[in-house]
Amino acid sequence: MTGRYANQAALRRHRTPPPRHHPIRPRSRLHDPAPGLRIVFVSSSLPRRCGIATFTADLLAAVKAADPRVAYRVAAIDEPNEVRLYGGEVRWRIRQGDASNYRAAAEAINRSSADIVNVQHEFGLYGTWTDGVYEDHLRPFLEALRKPVVTTLHTVPPEPTPSMREAIRSAAEMSDAIVVMAEMAAGILADRYGIAKVPVVIPHGMPAVRPHGRGRMKKKLGVPHRTIISTFGLVDPRKGIEYMIEAMAAIVGRHPEALYVIAGQTHPELRRHDGERYRNQLVEAVKRLGLQNHVSFIDEYMAQRDIIDLLLASDVYVTPYLDPQQITSGTLAYALGAGKAIVSTAYLHAKEALAGGRGILVPFRDPAALGEAVNSLLDHPEQRQALERASYAYASDMSWPRTGEHWLVLMRLVAVSSLAKSRRPST
Repeated sequence: MTGRYANQAALRRHRTPPPRHHPIRPRSRLHDPAPGLRIVFVSSSLPRRCGIATFTADLLAAVKAADPRVAYRVAAIDEPNEVRLYGGEVRWRIRQGDASNYRAAAEAINRSSADIVNVQHEFGLYGTWTDGVYEDHLRPFLEALRKPVVTTLHTVPPEPTPSMREAIRSAAEMSDAIVVMAEMAAGILADRYGIAKVPVVIPHGMPAVRPHGRGRMKKKLGVPHRTIISTFGLVDPRKGIEYMIEAMAAIVGRHPEALYVIAGQTHPELRRHDGERYRNQLVEAVKRLGLQNHVSFIDEYMAQRDIIDLLLASDVYVTPYLDPQQITSGTLAYALGAGKAIVSTAYLHAKEALAGGRGILVPFRDPAALGEAVNSLLDHPEQRQALERASYAYASDMSWPRTGEHWLVLMRLVAVSSLAKSRRPST
């Protein structure tokens, strides 16, 4: 396969063997006397309520913290007919679903002074489906782009359709480097997509948190003396929250002080098509099971500080998600960073992150298994504390300040390699 991977050997030279259970990371320190790197990020952008937008905002801040000289601009992807008031970092707008808009954005970026482009890829942001066939809008963007590019793959389905497989293959071929957030994703790219070049693995970042003040945070939330089990993130049926609600009946039977806190608004796309039907079903399930005093909803799009406060207050964190192929979960990363005892269904990211006894994995759609796992942690505080220590130790090198350095090293390497190639005399 040909493409922009000529710098991969350089990237590999800047890695050291990872510690056990940790992904490969670029390790070079930042010794760059040149002016700050000028980066364009192509992504959804806050205030759009989207996990990729939140990730990108965290990444921008982390890269800037790693080197204050960095200058960045954003090409923000908007839903059709949506108007938003963005911050000054957004210079271009891309209308989601319109391939010509992506191409026009690439041409505008070509005319800018950017040194490098970072694409935050999620299928829904860069294409449309018609009768099950994916129409890739990233390809026309990359075909038109004349800047070096690093593409971040947030989703790598292990069983892709032919059209999705081709979209990822073309992204790899036309990018200078590909980033994934789990070792398992790197293996899937090789085994299922036939991509021979090794991607760079940089874990999903998380805030730098010092686990402390559980009792104080419970008081702040107005639930002192309660045992808090929590789930946060945009609410939609893929989260499997109804199964955890059902599990609460068994948990409350042994721990009557238990409270399950479900934090986050309904996913905007779901609300646009179905309104609040799913949330209403969850509320009805709580009433049917007589759990009104044991399940609470925080129906807000939570700021990072509020998420951290909820995690610090939590005794057990649960991700009862339903998609076995989910390769990245920002909420799971946050819970690890906060040093939580975690119970999760066995989706791909959870299987990797919670391996080696760092958490408890349960089958999908199994309230009895969820209830038994949570009860085992509440019954045995020493086991819960051991998982908390294991989570925090695992995530110690994945906080955003450190992860921002990894990203900046990678983008500098790609930009310098591209510049060196452009200066070589033609033969």
